[in-house]
Amino acid sequence: MDSTAEKITAMQGYKLHVIETDKYKTNTFVWKMKAPLTKENVTKRALLPQVLQSSSADYPTTTALRSYLDELYGATLFIDLAKKGEYHIISFTLEIANEKFLSDSTPLLKKGFELLSEVLTKPNVSGAAFDQDTVNKEKRSLKQRIQSVYDDKMRYSNVRLLQEMCKGEPYALQVNGEAEDVEAITPENLYDYYKKAFSEDEMDLYVIGDVKEEEVKTFANDLLNFEERTPKKLELKGVQKKEKVNEIKEEQDVKQGKLNIGYRTNVVYGDSDYFALQLFNGIFGGFSHSKLFINVREKASLAYYVSSRLESHKGLMMVMSGIDLKNFDQAVGIIRDQLEAMKKGDFSDQELVQTKAVIRNQILETIDTSRGLTEILYHNVVAGKDIKLEQWITDMEKTTKEEIVAVAAKIELDTIYFLTGSEAVK
Repeated sequence: MDSTAEKITAMQGYKLHVIETDKYKTNTFVWKMKAPLTKENVTKRALLPQVLQSSSADYPTTTALRSYLDELYGATLFIDLAKKGEYHIISFTLEIANEKFLSDSTPLLKKGFELLSEVLTKPNVSGAAFDQDTVNKEKRSLKQRIQSVYDDKMRYSNVRLLQEMCKGEPYALQVNGEAEDVEAITPENLYDYYKKAFSEDEMDLYVIGDVKEEEVKTFANDLLNFEERTPKKLELKGVQKKEKVNEIKEEQDVKQGKLNIGYRTNVVYGDSDYFALQLFNGIFGGFSHSKLFINVREKASLAYYVSSRLESHKGLMMVMSGIDLKNFDQAVGIIRDQLEAMKKGDFSDQELVQTKAVIRNQILETIDTSRGLTEILYHNVVAGKDIKLEQWITDMEKTTKEEIVAVAAKIELDTIYFLTGSEAVK
């Protein structure tokens, strides 16, 4: 059986994606909810899944819910938040043993559906409010998660780059929301938001494993029904070009400088030159054989770390590096030179072949796990496209040097952000 063939059915209020495969020992449910990023809702959205997975009507404490998961042969439930383009995505993932591998015949697929339905549709509420203790506990945790970004200077400098680069755009918002907005959340207004999200978000359920599509559909139909909706689609807005490169230096008590540089790629997932951009990034800064790594770190010994990564749904590329405070100008210069080299086609066939091989392996490794496979398939939901997995690999394999040079020409330097120690500025 094709381990990546996706069968999609419109259910009541959401789409069901079934991938029948005998590649994994477990069956995986991934529930995804997507809504536009907004300042007014981002912090509530960050708190909501934490509250839902903490307890439910039948399992009113975290201990009760977790010990029920243990009873289900060590099933795991976890949540995740992500930004994809200007959307905020909540994910609930439930992994449960496949009953075929057990000596008794507990109907685990059904129990998995029942538990997912419990967590999503039967929260721990009294009246029109979530349980006060649960909300208080999760608010404290959320504040700690937001604070932890400030304590981790690598993550902090990336957040600051995006705040400066995307000022006035929803993408500047942080995935966990804003610390100053946590306090105003109450069990009542969070419950109101819960009802709003489940009636307006674009929702998708992925079920992956050695399952039968018809059986999955029956359980989904019995246990998960929501109001029909037309999910909000964002207009892709062109970004106002900056007159000149935005350069920000911020002083803190740091020993090692953090240099983060943001570019607009003007290419998003689903564009015809998207795969050329992936290869561009791989040769430029994505891997340990890339130009940035070799020239900034190995040859000039300027950086403790240096790499580039893409944001595929927003059309951004970020270079992140850790440098000594005194090496700012030299590091920026070499990074600029490497981009110019890419624009001139100054890279070898060998670099291209190697990068294709690494990306191919990366894709194959990603789809080796059910969660990785879900992430790749979900790009299509976010972008409103239908790109098959095989197409990823074939389109990437046949991309030419000329196409990479053409995509490099579209890339524009936007913002340079440097987190520096006070002694470097004197």
